[in-house]
Amino acid sequence: MDAKATLHPRPRLTRPGWVDLCGTWRFAFDDAGVGLDQRWQDDATRFDRDIVVPFPPEAEMSGIGDKGFHPVLWYRREFDAVADDGRLLLHFGAVDYIAHVWVNGDLAASHEGGHTPFTADITASLRPDGPQVVVVRAEDQPEDATQPRGKQDWQRQPHAIFYDRTSGIWQPVWLEPVPQTHIVDLQLTPDIATGTVIVELKLNRSSESLVRLELSLRGQQLAVAAAGILGRSGRVIVDIPASHHGMDRNDLYWTPDSPNLIDVSATLCDSAMSVLDEVRSYFGLRSVGVDRGRFLLNDRPIFMRSVLEQGYWPQSHLAAPDAEALRREVELIKSLGFNAVRIHQKTEDPRFLYWCDRIGLMVWGETANAYVFNPTAVSRLTHEWLEIVERDRSHPCIVTWVPINESWGVTDIALRADEQAFATSLYHLTKAVDPTRPVISNDGWEHTISDIVGVHDYAPDKAQLLDRYGTAEAMADTLTGSRPWRRRILLDLASAKGAPVMITEFGGFSMEPKKGEAWFGYETADSAEAYLEKLRNAFNAIYDSEEIVGLCYTQLTDTLQETNGLVDANRVPKLPIEELRSIIMRPSTSIPSEAADIARQRALRISRSVDN
Repeated sequence: MDAKATLHPRPRLTRPGWVDLCGTWRFAFDDAGVGLDQRWQDDATRFDRDIVVPFPPEAEMSGIGDKGFHPVLWYRREFDAVADDGRLLLHFGAVDYIAHVWVNGDLAASHEGGHTPFTADITASLRPDGPQVVVVRAEDQPEDATQPRGKQDWQRQPHAIFYDRTSGIWQPVWLEPVPQTHIVDLQLTPDIATGTVIVELKLNRSSESLVRLELSLRGQQLAVAAAGILGRSGRVIVDIPASHHGMDRNDLYWTPDSPNLIDVSATLCDSAMSVLDEVRSYFGLRSVGVDRGRFLLNDRPIFMRSVLEQGYWPQSHLAAPDAEALRREVELIKSLGFNAVRIHQKTEDPRFLYWCDRIGLMVWGETANAYVFNPTAVSRLTHEWLEIVERDRSHPCIVTWVPINESWGVTDIALRADEQAFATSLYHLTKAVDPTRPVISNDGWEHTISDIVGVHDYAPDKAQLLDRYGTAEAMADTLTGSRPWRRRILLDLASAKGAPVMITEFGGFSMEPKKGEAWFGYETADSAEAYLEKLRNAFNAIYDSEEIVGLCYTQLTDTLQETNGLVDANRVPKLPIEELRSIIMRPSTSIPSEAADIARQRALRISRSVDN
């Protein structure tokens, strides 16, 4: 892809001709909640200011920058479009939290869930001429603890580890002209053992049709297949002959070092072989799993070098400042020496996942949690989580699912059977939708059932970390007896037998703040040299363990008062990148083959640097 080209807001399923609706919209706060009764959707005079979409009104880049409590937001925009022989779809990447959408006065869509996309077919609402009008009402109750909020603060000012809110529209809005009969979803699930990919299609309506699939890698054709579709969905298994060659198939595999993406063209035809629709997508030929205490990528052990990513920018909050900022974020993480990222308490923009796919960065998929446990909170998180897994399950970069973090929303899980049942049910529901990836029921501690035991431990001392995790005996004692964070790690000892153990939050070191500067960190260094030494000791303690097979450092960026990032809020590294990289990329003891792998990566990096 041309780096200068505008990146599609949904890069995994594209057609040409989409129309960006981001930019200036009219806007109004509805603090009294009277807009529905007074039918603001029909009254342009109610909108008293401008806002720049997709930035939330709390953020400076929206042009408003009001961080107060405003539970109901209204947006209005005019656009040009005409009804033709096809359909016109209106897409929203994400609206936090409850959205209602009108087009020319007709209710076109309703959606609940602050991190997931929704689409409206607005063809029937289009006027024959003149401007079309779209109005959005977004409701985001800032003090509602049943609403999956993640790191968005319920208090008026950010405190502790919680941040300013991101309300309303915060991901792209766009129009897409499509044929009368068209593909609405395309999922791609590779199987390296058989050298095939399972293609699942959904259509907008029942049809007797045929789909032609063409697979290629860097312009070279890999496979062509065709199959009939009766109804609104179809499933095709496509064989990839090149993957059967035992010496060559590694050249097809997706890994962080070789992020090969296989392009897919899907052409839908009617019974007379006339083309109805055509979409483009891609996938990575790879597998992930766990076995004998190790995490496997393409059936080979790999050490998970991950960093915690809040995905927050000072001027735009959870929304990225622009599409290129998402690419730069992925490149920054890779340049530091990490091969993975754990998205924390949000679901990332699909364009971020695209760059992880293309540049080669494994991703732990997470979402925002609620703060209380009751039937409403259960329903809300379950519904949104299943939408997230369905949206992202074809991204090769996603290697692990994490529906709950640190018992958020299930605070008494160690004592309550209903909270345990909820965490366990999310594990099994995730497996039902996507059986191909490991799932963690409750990352950090108090696992009910998990494929990976993620432990959060901010012990600042190397000796402490080695005492807890340095040997098999120490690890067993820590998992079954001691409580590094005053909580049990495993609620069911048998369920985690043989599961890999990773320290999925550690470190959190801050530089000593300037006088009067707010800060939050787990340990503070009073100089760059002391900061470097703390980092080295913490990473080395984990790499010296024969039992730990992955890590996640807290965190990538300073975020408001939480100043424990490896880089500051503007993405400037606190130490030279090569110094950080030398610490982060030290070979681990638990996976002996790493020494050769890292040496090869360093040689390749030096070679590329010389060539450039």
